[in-house]
Amino acid sequence: MLARFRNRRPTVCRASRERPGALRPLVALGVAATVALTLGRPVPLAAQDLPPDPDEALVEELVVTARYPGPAFWRITRGEARVWVLGVPSLAPKRQEWNRQLFGRYLAASDRVILPFNGLRVRLAGSPAAAVGYLRLRSLRPFEAGRAPADQARFAAARERLGQPAGRYAVSHPLAAGLMLHNDWMEANALTTTDPAKLIRLLAREQGKATVQRTYDLGPLLADLAQTPRAAGEACLAAVLDEVEEGAGAVREASRAWARGDVAGALAAERTWERCIAATPGAQAFDARFKSDMTSDIRAALARPGVALAVVPLRPLLSEGGVLDRLRREGFTVETPDDIRAADEAGVADATDPGS
Repeated sequence: MLARFRNRRPTVCRASRERPGALRPLVALGVAATVALTLGRPVPLAAQDLPPDPDEALVEELVVTARYPGPAFWRITRGEARVWVLGVPSLAPKRQEWNRQLFGRYLAASDRVILPFNGLRVRLAGSPAAAVGYLRLRSLRPFEAGRAPADQARFAAARERLGQPAGRYAVSHPLAAGLMLHNDWMEANALTTTDPAKLIRLLAREQGKATVQRTYDLGPLLADLAQTPRAAGEACLAAVLDEVEEGAGAVREASRAWARGDVAGALAAERTWERCIAATPGAQAFDARFKSDMTSDIRAALARPGVALAVVPLRPLLSEGGVLDRLRREGFTVETPDDIRAADEAGVADATDPGS
């Protein structure tokens, strides 16, 4: 399974133009859903309908509050090499304000910046299974048509609240309808899965820093989406409807917590999106591949003297079996914001440390 998502080397990502017009709604669904994989309190989805959540269990000692202004950083070292790691939310308001003073210091001292994937593409021409999966998801009538009256009314009320017509959701699977509805909810509330990583990439390039970022083909995941058990799709759709009805307040509050270095608060937003997409066949393999690739890129930066900066979504960074947990098990020194502050107070600092 992992081989289906394997890319041969890290690349500087470029936006793909391989998106036929008729595929745009579901391609957008696949892109946004896969970004969300790399992303709180649990959502009340029916446990019996969903597979295990790879990011539910956190390494608690890594979840701390930063005591310097701005978001939390972790430090990974081996010998003379060091990587500063910024954990970022998987979903945040567009143009979220955050104190970039400490980030600017670390960026200036770094010779490369490691970013989460942003180059996502769908190649149906080279993936017959993806094309078949797409056709299975498409429908000749709106998703809400034919559902029980109460379910139909609830879905219609949600899409109307987002200003969307019934025909937009011409899909047959509840998971596809739920993910499309969630994507429209994000747009309506000015939420994004690409910031602040997108801004950091721009800042890195402005300073002439090398960037390391991977590209993945979403074709296999789009094919697998149609194979998701219908019960899991219904559970996810119900959770998305809850989120649309409740609004985006929890996401905004979690993003504000992230900006002030409150890691536990940053993790407190609902995880509807991540738990829903994790129900698809192949999603667990993609999650494992992403963590392995991020770990590999950080390990490569630590193989030579110097300083690098890495940006990793918070859950994959801090979960058991996540990026920091893997590096710690491999023998690298992993320091939390508390450890870094204690070292500064003891006078053990270097040129990139905030207290130096």
